[in-house]
Amino acid sequence: MLNRSCLGYDTMERSSNPMHCKSKICEQQIKDLLQLSSNFKSLKGVKDGELDVKSLYGWKSKVSPSQKSKIFEDNISEEAKHFVTKKSEQDLRVPAYVFVLNMRGNPLMPTKPQKARKLLKEGKAKVVKRIPFTIQLLYPTGEARQDIILKVDAGYSFVGISATTDTRELFAEEVELRGNIPRLIEKRRMYRRNRRGRLWHRKPRFLNRTGSKKKGWFAPSIQHKLDTHIRLVDNTKKILPISRTIIEVVSFDTQKMQNPEIEGIEYQQGGLQGYAAREYLLEKWGRKCAYCGKTDIPLEIEHIIPKSRGGSNRISNLTISCHECNQEKGNKTAEEFGHPNIQKKAKKPLKAAAFMNIVRQKLVEILDCESTYGYITKYNRIKAGLEKSHINDAFSLEDGSQHDQKRTGQIFIAKQVRRQNRSLFKANLLKGGRKKRNTVREVNGFRRFDKVLYKSKDGKNKKECFIYGLRKSGYFDVRSINGEKIDASVKSKKLKLLEKAKGIILEVNRQFLPSLTEEVSLPIR
Repeated sequence: MLNRSCLGYDTMERSSNPMHCKSKICEQQIKDLLQLSSNFKSLKGVKDGELDVKSLYGWKSKVSPSQKSKIFEDNISEEAKHFVTKKSEQDLRVPAYVFVLNMRGNPLMPTKPQKARKLLKEGKAKVVKRIPFTIQLLYPTGEARQDIILKVDAGYSFVGISATTDTRELFAEEVELRGNIPRLIEKRRMYRRNRRGRLWHRKPRFLNRTGSKKKGWFAPSIQHKLDTHIRLVDNTKKILPISRTIIEVVSFDTQKMQNPEIEGIEYQQGGLQGYAAREYLLEKWGRKCAYCGKTDIPLEIEHIIPKSRGGSNRISNLTISCHECNQEKGNKTAEEFGHPNIQKKAKKPLKAAAFMNIVRQKLVEILDCESTYGYITKYNRIKAGLEKSHINDAFSLEDGSQHDQKRTGQIFIAKQVRRQNRSLFKANLLKGGRKKRNTVREVNGFRRFDKVLYKSKDGKNKKECFIYGLRKSGYFDVRSINGEKIDASVKSKKLKLLEKAKGIILEVNRQFLPSLTEEVSLPIR
C-alpha cells in the first residue's frame, strides 16, 4: 500500500534535513516503492534492487520536500498515478493556524504555530485565549489583510461555520445548540403553579399580557437560538478580519413536507377539517386502543413520540390508547414500545423548518450580510465531492473549486450548555418549612462544565474533559464534550483546571486526510 510520504505528502517532521540524517526517511520511502516494482519505472540511483543514496544526491546533500516529492512524481507509473486523484490532492488539510490580534485588540491574519512560538519566546506577544489559540502582539506592526469570507450554515440544532480566503480554509467550527429550553420553561411553569397553590391569598396576575409583547417578539427558545447565531458570528469576527459574511437561509413549505400532493384549496384545509381532535383520533384508530386493541373501555389521547423526547402536539403525533398501555409506554416511543407500524404513521416534526421560516430574514437583517440557498450549497458540496456535514455545508456555501481551496486541519467542536441552574431551591419543602438548595455552585474551585485535565488511574494517560456532575464530597463526574462517560467518580485533587466554564464549551478535532481511506490508502493492483 502507498503511504502518505510515498505520494509526496510527507507529514514526518523529525528533521529539517532528512538526507543529512543518513537518509533514513527517504531511503525507507523509496524502498517501499521498490516493493511495487511492477508499478514504477526504474529509479535513478537504484542498482540491482539496492538504493545508492550517495549517487542520488550525495550523502550529506540537503533535499527539500519539493525535491523529494519530485523523485516520486518522476518515477511513479501511470497506473499508480491513477490512485492519486485531484480530489485527494484538493482535500489535503493545511496545518492549524494561530489567530493574532494587534496591540489594540483588532484581528490580523492568522500565523503559523512556529511563528507564534517564536514571538512568545521573545516576549513580543502574549496569549489571550487558549481555544481557539489566540495571541496578542506587544509591538506595532503592519496590518495587511486578505479578503476572508465567513460562511454560516444556520440551523435549529447545529450551526456550521467556515472562514476561507481564496486559497484555503482558516477556521471551521460545528456548534450544537441547546434544545432543552422549552422543557425547562414548562418545568418552571409547573413550579410556579405549585407555589401559587400553597398561597391562596396572593393576588392573581393580570391576564391581558399580550400588550407586553413588542413587535418582532419571538418565543424564548427561538430568541435564544437567534441570539446564539449572532453571538457565534461576532465571536469569529473577534479573531479574524472578516470582509464578507454569507448565511444559508431556507424557506420550507411545511404542508408540502407532510403531503407532497397537496395543492390549491387543500392548503386552507388542515388534517382536522370537519372534526374535533378527539373525534378525529377515535375515527382514525377505529375507536380502540392502538397498542393492545381493546374496545369498549375509556381511551386516552397519547403521544406517539413523547413530548419529553421532542414530540409535539400536532395531530399526526397523537394516537388513542387505554390507560394501562399509556402508563406502561411511559417515556418510550411507539417503536421502542414494540409498535413500529404506529411509529411510521407519526410524521417528521417540523420544529427545525418552522424555526428557519421564522428567523431567516431577521438573521440576515441583523447581521447585514449576504444570503444563499440550500440547493446552491448542495450543488457545490456534491461538485467538490464532500460528504454531508454541517461544516462541509458551510464550506460549500460559495463555490471554491475555481480557487482550489485547501481545508483546515483543525476543526472546533462546540456545544452550548446551561450556565447555571436558575432554580435556587428544591420544589418540595423540608420539615419545618425549610428549603433545600437545588444546586452545588462550586466545589474546591471547580464548577460544572469546567474543562479539566484528567489523569487515568494508572497515571499513564492524560485527557482533556469536562465536569458534568459536582458533589459536595469532592468527587466529580467527568465526560467528553459529547457526554461520553470517562470517570463517574474522580477526586478533585486528581484534576487540573484548564478553562473556566462558559456558555459554550469547545474542543479541538485535528484531521489530516478526510478522503484517505477512499483515495490515498488504496492498494495498487
